[in-house]
Amino acid sequence: MEWEVRLIGWMQSGPGGMDVFEKVMDFFSGETGLMLLVLVVMFCWRKEAGQKIALIGVSVNVWLPMIKSVVCRPRPYMGHPDRVKARVLVEKSASAQNVAAQGYSFPSMHSASVPTLYFSLAKEAKKKWLWIAASCLTLLVGISRVGAGMHYPTDVIAGWALGFAVIGVYALLDRYVHKEWLYYTILIVSALPGIFYVRTNDYFTSLGCLIGVIAAINFERRHVNYQDTRKIPAMILRVLGAVLIYFVVNTLLKLPFDKEYLAGASLGALLVRSARYAVVMFLLAGVYPMIFPLYERIGN
Repeated sequence: MEWEVRLIGWMQSGPGGMDVFEKVMDFFSGETGLMLLVLVVMFCWRKEAGQKIALIGVSVNVWLPMIKSVVCRPRPYMGHPDRVKARVLVEKSASAQNVAAQGYSFPSMHSASVPTLYFSLAKEAKKKWLWIAASCLTLLVGISRVGAGMHYPTDVIAGWALGFAVIGVYALLDRYVHKEWLYYTILIVSALPGIFYVRTNDYFTSLGCLIGVIAAINFERRHVNYQDTRKIPAMILRVLGAVLIYFVVNTLLKLPFDKEYLAGASLGALLVRSARYAVVMFLLAGVYPMIFPLYERIGN
């Protein structure tokens, strides 16, 4: 709608410092920032809460691209290149006009992911300041996504609504589905239809993460069963080691494939992407914690 384009143009004509604000918000609401949040919760605070938040986070990022690929709304800078600038990108190494890499606009996944994860964390922690922080961050991220030219205001509003809807879906699953195998089956089956029509990276990344996280939770519970820690050095090493593993394994798994093939939007390349992220998440959340007892010895 015209008023949305005008609003974006007005926001982008503001002070230059808005660029910094939008990039900071993009970090906190993007893949890296949310992954760090989950790692800190899972490895430094409470394992079960971190695993639950991880599941919720990847679910919202699987389900929303399925909606995006039905609506197929181009991002504002794609539809109005003469009036809207792309200040941040989903895939910085890809062309701004590459829909497979940058994804569609409606609804906003960043705007959905932030309330989904942060309000879920606030619910687990039962801390008033976390509820306030989650509310502020949700609002700021939504504003930043519009100002960055990545979303129309209606994309953000829909993202907020769907983020809270995902929280509601999990509340229903927790209340009515008590068999673990059925719980996970529902999550996976609900995510699979996108394979037949979605051709964007975000869906296949999150599908792999969902499969990997579910496998990791079950493996960790049966074969690792690491304990929470309150030792600062152990906390730091747990998170730093996880970040290192994430980047190293992800890089190594790309090596057998041609770069142009991986950058393409063919189903084969996208399924390879899913498989890569499934392996990374399984190693990160399932296998890697086997070495945590070594970290506990440091400083003793």
